[in-house]
Amino acid sequence: MKSILICGVGGQGTLLASRVLGDVFLNEGFDVKVSEIHGMSQRGGSVTTYVKYGEKVYSPLIDKGEADYILAFEISEAARALPYLKKGGKIISADSEIPSMPVITGAVEYPADLPKQIRDLGVELTVIPALELAKKAGNPKALNTVLIGALSTLFENGAKWLDAVVKIVPPKVKDVNIKAFEFGAEYK
Repeated sequence: MKSILICGVGGQGTLLASRVLGDVFLNEGFDVKVSEIHGMSQRGGSVTTYVKYGEKVYSPLIDKGEADYILAFEISEAARALPYLKKGGKIISADSEIPSMPVITGAVEYPADLPKQIRDLGVELTVIPALELAKKAGNPKALNTVLIGALSTLFENGAKWLDAVVKIVPPKVKDVNIKAFEFGAEYK
């Protein structure tokens, strides 16, 4: 059984990403379970989604030390999710920094140089300018699709992931999402 933890901030498209991944793995013949954990998502709070797939999946929840992959839509969310990553797991994260309410009010400072801190722990981390690539594709909301494209390169069936994106995104944004997926898949 494999698991992917998707984390971000409300409104970034984590739930759509989980639907795409669920569709990909269902079409590969796996049993798939998806669980969504909403924080204060309507107010920019943390949102976490679990995607588990395999021959037989009994629970959608991912315990600490169990995630094969973390797909983070914001770098501090990647850091927050670190306890869930299994040894040898991989993180793909947007380089976005979205200040939380305590940071906005001045109660705490946004952590400095999170990518370095994460890598210093021995974690394999790929940081992508996902928002920049989504804007280049034509819509900043396609950040999620950029990250899905990047994640797809870690899988043998990655080429089939674009089919799931096209199937799930609204038709009016299909072309933008195709470009966004390709930018993510091509990013080095």
